[in-house]
Amino acid sequence: MQNGQPNNRPQPNNCSQPNNCTGGSRKLQSGNLILVGMMGSGKTTMGRVLAKHLGKDFVDSDEEIQKRTGVTIPHIFDIEGETGFRQRETAAIRDLVVRDNMVLATGGGVVLMEQNRVMLQQSGIVIYLKASVHDLWQRTRHDRNRPLLQTADPHAKLMELFQQRDPLYLQVADIVIQSGKQSAHALMLHLADEIETFRKISQ
Repeated sequence: MQNGQPNNRPQPNNCSQPNNCTGGSRKLQSGNLILVGMMGSGKTTMGRVLAKHLGKDFVDSDEEIQKRTGVTIPHIFDIEGETGFRQRETAAIRDLVVRDNMVLATGGGVVLMEQNRVMLQQSGIVIYLKASVHDLWQRTRHDRNRPLLQTADPHAKLMELFQQRDPLYLQVADIVIQSGKQSAHALMLHLADEIETFRKISQ
């Protein structure tokens, strides 16, 4: 669904993994809302507001990884590289998606791994918070906790990442919503309406 319109991609086949052939039931029955999008798109901020409004638990996958390792995300990148971090991220997602009634904010690169995309699609309603590269750059340019942006030209890096990841976000998303200039509260109310509409047309 893109700003009120259904996303016309095929619904995920929940039989794509062994012992996980559940039809579309868990996607809706879990009560889970899963936020995907680029770094700086507002997933954590929106996730907290949405969870409070809907009476759900809020979980941030990056925070979960930091709890497990006892170190920061940049430190994991320094020691293990992006490959090591992605392995830890997949392990965390696998454990998190079995929960119910949560709002899950994911890391920007979670969609790079196909198994992550499958798990997210099967485990809740997936919402893509989409923002322009300019807005993303404005929000992240002073943030030293973004390992992939510690380059000479972070704007160009953001553009490269966006071009790589945007099709993958669109692939997994049930709802696409622009995280523009409106307040978090206004965006949350709009998103809550989109979620309710999606539930009705999916039943």
